[in-house]
Amino acid sequence: MTRLVDSHCHLDYPPMADDVAGTLARARAVGIDALLTIGTKLRDFPRVRALAEGHPEVFCSVGVHPHEAANEATDAARLIALADHPKVVGIGESGLDYYYDKSPREQQRANFRAHIRAALDTGLPLIVHTRDAEEDTASLLKEGCAAGRLRGVLHCFTSTRALAEQAIALGFYISISGIITFKNAEGLRETVRALPLERLLVETDSPYLAPVPVRGKPCEPAYVVHTAAKVAVLKGITVDELGRATTANFFALFDKAATA
Repeated sequence: MTRLVDSHCHLDYPPMADDVAGTLARARAVGIDALLTIGTKLRDFPRVRALAEGHPEVFCSVGVHPHEAANEATDAARLIALADHPKVVGIGESGLDYYYDKSPREQQRANFRAHIRAALDTGLPLIVHTRDAEEDTASLLKEGCAAGRLRGVLHCFTSTRALAEQAIALGFYISISGIITFKNAEGLRETVRALPLERLLVETDSPYLAPVPVRGKPCEPAYVVHTAAKVAVLKGITVDELGRATTANFFALFDKAATA
């Protein structure tokens, strides 16, 4: 059985939150050895952390999604304090979303800088959400890298090859979701073909973005096998090879998870 990691999911969101035990059992049954459930609101972080505390294969992050930046302005000190827990292995997700613009852009940038500072001070990887904000995302990541050893991942990547290559040059990873299986995602598939395997992760972003052939259903971590299969085809390798590589990449980046 291929061993995989779902590097980005939201176990505290329904419908998964209503059946966490079943969700995890289905993931284990298809070879998912570890999952990273993501913090998007500080007010909800206690339940995210509790999920990680309650299941050995689950890790978590702490952060404020850019959609929530107007509701939860934060600073690095608060993020750093909350990250001081053995199951918290990353900072985020944070970043910039200029597509939906659910929070003022200046507040998004301020929150993103706070997350970058927290990642620098803790040494934990930064989990980046970016949509229609390539120039500012690249600029702030370069700013952070100039201030210290910043590392992280651009999750659910749908941006250009140019941004992916800039991020990789800065030491970041690129995480691929079920979007890679969508009919209209040929541009993303071309990008993935060109990217180095040693910088790729796979994820579900569940409960969103269920891949083909389960498109239209609520997504869950078990479905990362479909994304992995597609990425393996694009890279010209077996699914087992893809699984070994992306699992190694996950634990290289989220190295705190290897010792938790």
